[in-house]
Amino acid sequence: MNTTNTVLDIHPCFQLVNLTTLLFPPNPSALCVLVYLVLGLLSAVTVCGNLLVIISIVYFKQLHIPTNYLILSLAVADLLVGVVVFPFSMAQTLTSCLYQETVFCKIRDCFDVTVSTSSILNLCCISIDRYYAICNPLTYKNTVTVRVAGVMIFMTWSVAAMIGISIIIGGHSQGTCDEMCLVDFLTTVLGASFAFFMPAFIMLCIYAKIFIVAQRQRNSIQISKGGVISKTERKATKTLAIVMGVFLLCMTPYFLCIVFLPLASETPPFSLIEALNWLTLSNSMLNPFIYAFFYSWFRSACKMILKGQIFRGNLTKTQLI
Repeated sequence: MNTTNTVLDIHPCFQLVNLTTLLFPPNPSALCVLVYLVLGLLSAVTVCGNLLVIISIVYFKQLHIPTNYLILSLAVADLLVGVVVFPFSMAQTLTSCLYQETVFCKIRDCFDVTVSTSSILNLCCISIDRYYAICNPLTYKNTVTVRVAGVMIFMTWSVAAMIGISIIIGGHSQGTCDEMCLVDFLTTVLGASFAFFMPAFIMLCIYAKIFIVAQRQRNSIQISKGGVISKTERKATKTLAIVMGVFLLCMTPYFLCIVFLPLASETPPFSLIEALNWLTLSNSMLNPFIYAFFYSWFRSACKMILKGQIFRGNLTKTQLI
């Protein structure tokens, strides 16, 4: 076998040594440099965007409500993607981990799975929050309190951490089938089901119920004034539904891929796997842009933060809306 030709077929940023080890070459190609510059830019935008969300919600007291605390938790997960997962994935790509399953790869997978699971569980909690806000507007404030939101956030991160750690303890096969293919397949299916497919299905059902109830209440003329859903709640629900939709569009292809990957007779091309992997990571960059487009409070907060106004005086009680 010609090792040189094999190197070119595997990855433009890595060299295959003795058909077992992938190393970063001393003189990377122009394509490799361009790819890493783009990924570095995406990482920076992800960190800056979500940092603005976090500072806005933490600093301004007007934003200290249960819904925004859940958004804050989601922003923390997205921030960790930019700070931890992006650099790890850039340092050693998914394809290199297919050929060399090292401790580094397992740690990278653990962080990746933990923050990804946290994101979807946070979105699941947000959908529950929206359900009570739209379907039970009279009792919403007494049901979904700051304490309840705190418990939801704690459970979200606890479950996400448990699933992430299980990746290291139980092992995670991303390669082709071997004698343990059935076990790997069942483990992958169960992991993907609990981490993604089940929460996604629950969210879709909840938002479908919200849509039906909102339409029914909008068309009804017998609703008491106190039970009418405010425009603010409607807009918040619409915005967060868009966040969920974008998340599912970014995540679904990757999870479908990893479910069926252990059954593949040959490892898929690196370009396909990496494209799906980076599509999932790019979702963490998109949420702040969605908030900026739909939320006037976020635009106002960003202006004050970027202009440095919050450092020149106490503006915590400023009315942003």
